[in-house]
Amino acid sequence: MDSPKTKSGLSQALLKAVERLGQGVIAGVAEIGQASLLGAESLYWLVVGRFRGQPVRLSAIIEQAMEMGIRALPIVLVMNFTIGMMLAIQGIYSLRMFGAEQQVVLGVAFSVVREFAPLITGILVAGRSGSAIAARLGTMTINQEIDALTVMGIVPVRTLVAPPLIAALVMVPLMTFLGMLVALLGASLTVRIDLGMSLSAFFHQTLDILRLIDLTHGLGKSALFALQIVLIGVVNGVSVSGGAEGVGKMTTRSVVQAISAIIVTDMVFAFILTR
Repeated sequence: MDSPKTKSGLSQALLKAVERLGQGVIAGVAEIGQASLLGAESLYWLVVGRFRGQPVRLSAIIEQAMEMGIRALPIVLVMNFTIGMMLAIQGIYSLRMFGAEQQVVLGVAFSVVREFAPLITGILVAGRSGSAIAARLGTMTINQEIDALTVMGIVPVRTLVAPPLIAALVMVPLMTFLGMLVALLGASLTVRIDLGMSLSAFFHQTLDILRLIDLTHGLGKSALFALQIVLIGVVNGVSVSGGAEGVGKMTTRSVVQAISAIIVTDMVFAFILTR
């Protein structure tokens, strides 16, 4: 028989665990609300900023587009090319057991366009650009630079959130589309080597299989991934406390949260749109 003290200790531990869980849920809901508010404010200043004398500067958007898109393009293309080859290799190996290796084009085309190109591109951008956004805003928060902008009459959302958000919404889908093409090219080279199928036959079959809805499925997800990456990076950046160590923790947290959000969103999309 457990003593009354033991039961009391277990009850207190359970209550504390429930309390921590509740606090975590409340904090998560608050962060989601903060991210939604930042996204809405960014769109607001993009539309009405010019009429209020504080436009979202095109030069800032282009600078962010260069950082998030152009400079990230080589690694995105290399990874998508590799993924395309890997899918073709595994597809041929699996289908050969049924004597249906010629059907590998079907699986590769759907997998690349609907799933892997948006997913790989989003994860790479989250690791590269999402962390940079969190680190930059975290450093500015520690140095009270964001408060200084507010005192000067400059809206921080207009200068710090809107440019990377707009740049990501444009560049991530574009990089995803290029990633699709490169992944299919990698798959076609593998199929040519293993099965002797010409590149023209591979892409002809691909175009026959794919529909416009498949392309919009992949590009739509990539735009949602871009929104998540930027807003998660911003929320973690402005929540930094504790100096340089806090910046490091929040930067890591932003990458983990962004990648987790991308994977969960991808799963939800796959579940809903394949019913």
